[in-house]
Amino acid sequence: MPRSLVLGNGEMLIAYDNCAQVCDFFYPYVGQENHTGGRQHKIGVWVDGNMSWLSGPGWETVIDYEKETMVSSIRARHKALGIELNFSDAIYNEQNIFLRKVSVKNTMPRTRSFKIFFNQQFQGEDDGGHTAYYDPDLTAIIHYRNKTNFLVSGKMDGKPFKEYGIGLYQTQGKEGTWKDAEDGNLSNNPIQHGSVDSTISFETEIKGDGESVIHYWVVSSNTIHEVKGIHNYIHIKTPEHLIQTTRDYWHAWVNKVDLDFNGLDAKLVSLFKKSLLIMQTHVDKRGSIIASGDSDISHHGHDTYAYMWPRDAGVTATAFDRLGYFDTTKRFYEFCNQVISEEGYLNHKFSPDGSLGSSWHPWVYEGKKQLAIQEDETAIILYALWEHYKRRKDLEFIEKIYNSFIKKAADFLYFYRDEKTGLPYGSYDLWEEKFGTTAYSSSVVYAGLMAASNFAETLGKKLDAKKYKDGASAVKSAIKKHLYNKDEKFFYKLIDYRTKEPTYDRTHDISSFYGPFRFGVLPVDDPKNQEGFAQLQEGPCCVIHEGDIGGAIRYEGDQYHRRAEIPNPWIITTLWMYQYEIAKAKTVKDLKEVEKKLDWIFKRAPRSGILAEQFDPYTGEQLSVAPLTWSHAEYIHTILDYLEKLAELEK
Repeated sequence: MPRSLVLGNGEMLIAYDNCAQVCDFFYPYVGQENHTGGRQHKIGVWVDGNMSWLSGPGWETVIDYEKETMVSSIRARHKALGIELNFSDAIYNEQNIFLRKVSVKNTMPRTRSFKIFFNQQFQGEDDGGHTAYYDPDLTAIIHYRNKTNFLVSGKMDGKPFKEYGIGLYQTQGKEGTWKDAEDGNLSNNPIQHGSVDSTISFETEIKGDGESVIHYWVVSSNTIHEVKGIHNYIHIKTPEHLIQTTRDYWHAWVNKVDLDFNGLDAKLVSLFKKSLLIMQTHVDKRGSIIASGDSDISHHGHDTYAYMWPRDAGVTATAFDRLGYFDTTKRFYEFCNQVISEEGYLNHKFSPDGSLGSSWHPWVYEGKKQLAIQEDETAIILYALWEHYKRRKDLEFIEKIYNSFIKKAADFLYFYRDEKTGLPYGSYDLWEEKFGTTAYSSSVVYAGLMAASNFAETLGKKLDAKKYKDGASAVKSAIKKHLYNKDEKFFYKLIDYRTKEPTYDRTHDISSFYGPFRFGVLPVDDPKNQEGFAQLQEGPCCVIHEGDIGGAIRYEGDQYHRRAEIPNPWIITTLWMYQYEIAKAKTVKDLKEVEKKLDWIFKRAPRSGILAEQFDPYTGEQLSVAPLTWSHAEYIHTILDYLEKLAELEK
């Protein structure tokens, strides 16, 4: 199930399901140690002798963010029960405090008694060794295991919760304390260990058409002493103050750059700012930028997208740099500097703590060693780093990492080439499926070597500058000579040189068009671009079947998460098409046609602005993960490309 909303502060990342219930709770790294394991923190209402969980029937739930900030705006209404819940949720930007303000409205004309239940468990992937207990001095539930501690508490109209339950969770025939709540009462059992959960309840009478307010919070820290201290801090500052200061902070953050949107459709501007905030939730304060915090995909493939892929993160970092969020990107480049291999390449992916991420790429093929990497992931960081430097001009930082990262990566790209063809040796493609020398990765290698040459020139390292520039020129020439299929007027998807005779993959892949265009191998007006774009519009790489939702697929025959007779359209590939149309626009009228097409992206997002990776081609259902950081980053790039081009054409 795609996530409906995400909140974060650089250590915490929390994602909601479509019922406004927490289902992913990452701490202390953004994307590492998911303490819910995708399970729900259930919320329920007891009224008039009936118990109803928000995930049950009858609820109408609308999930969004408040305007231009990282505070939720959620309404859950149950007409039959006569109740409406309005949530204003935030993760405090200065400390690890998750806050939920819930306005409970009695929509019937008579006074009624209500109980509101909040259930939580922090099992993660571990079934045992957890403890939860009630602290009578604090009126709080504390969950702990090793160095991870959570404190749960709250108040309703200024009064603490009355009942609580702590018990076994999904073990020994016990479903959890949420089940105990379904008769409207909790056991007040004060402690349990092993596989545990807890539930607290708030009780009040609400007059007809009146409302009461709950403030609920979860605190995380390394010690019980620290969570108690933060709990006391909440009482001193008040939950309302913490939510308001968080609201103010993120509003200022997202409007940090005074960007002239030049008449751009307001809904596209709104999605732009939501995308920025959603991207930021996936940034760890120690530098990692993960692909997605949506853990639901783990139920299908036993792994998640909660890793730092250098490619996804590099595209995201460049979007941040274009908007001046240099502190965020500098930490990311420092992270890359720490994890680069001694050989000069970046591995497939990394966990947010910098350790090597899981992979399916083998290190051997038919008994011979091969590198289990995607070479574009190394090259794109050099490219992104140069884009950063052009705007930041932080020469001291570049000097500091020149030998440890820039030169090391550039030397790898320079030497990891076939002397005969001039092309890079094979690696896995950006879709992580096939091994070979691809048009896309080769184009990024060209851009990476050019970036390294620029750095060397800037620092007065003439020999390095010439070497990397010569290497880039050789790659550029080789791409045009060997990777372009003159007969079909399109770039090959890849060439596999591991076989006795080179194996040519003629699959029409949108990345084979996009790479040479985006990374400067071909000028925008080159006939090869025009011919390739025409093929994408008319050929198998563009979803044009009558009755479907439209959008661009990755390549013909794509099977990933495929449900129908045609492949799924993706956000990033569709935006790549728009980026090319923006680049080649000659008039404002041309550009305005692209603005109309951007409505396709807006329609793919729910009210909260969450962009998925891909969609069912007929129903438009979000598939794979949502949000995907890369999708949001490409949307940012596309809007910035549009605004820059519009300013250029209006001169």
